[in-house]
Amino acid sequence: VFSQVFLVEKAGRRSLFLAGLMGMLISAVAMTVGLVLLSQFAWMSYVSMVAIFLFVIFFEVGPGPIPWFIVAELFSQGPRPAAIAVAGFCNWACNFIVGMCFQYIADLCGPYVFAIFAGLLLIFFLFAYFKVPETKGKSFEEIAAVFRRKKLSAKAMTELQDLRRSEEA
Repeated sequence: VFSQVFLVEKAGRRSLFLAGLMGMLISAVAMTVGLVLLSQFAWMSYVSMVAIFLFVIFFEVGPGPIPWFIVAELFSQGPRPAAIAVAGFCNWACNFIVGMCFQYIADLCGPYVFAIFAGLLLIFFLFAYFKVPETKGKSFEEIAAVFRRKKLSAKAMTELQDLRRSEEA
């Protein structure tokens, strides 16, 4: 955990988060391939084991600690405790759901169980790539301005907004 703090400050939150998600995605695909081909090739058990270890390593590099940094930096001082509480609740609720349902999903999907995780990781990667800004070295106001710019660029600019911008310039 302590080494992660230094790594986050050096590499940046967003890049580590994306790298962790992509590594987990590749590991989940490797686990699926390993489980599917296990009956044909005995050495696929080693592929599955390495994929599991890499999955955990990539989780610890990105999606494990980084969301806590980002949540703390996305909110101003007032709503920050509530945001962290909601994020913690969502985190533990999802952990509980996965823990309680995994065996049933594994029985249902067989060796393709990790394909579900790979699909979800792809969705999370795309969301983070397009929606999550880099927060390293930025104040709350700078981060909020990034979201405001994205919101304004996503909407069609009205004539009144265009006039206001020309008056400010």
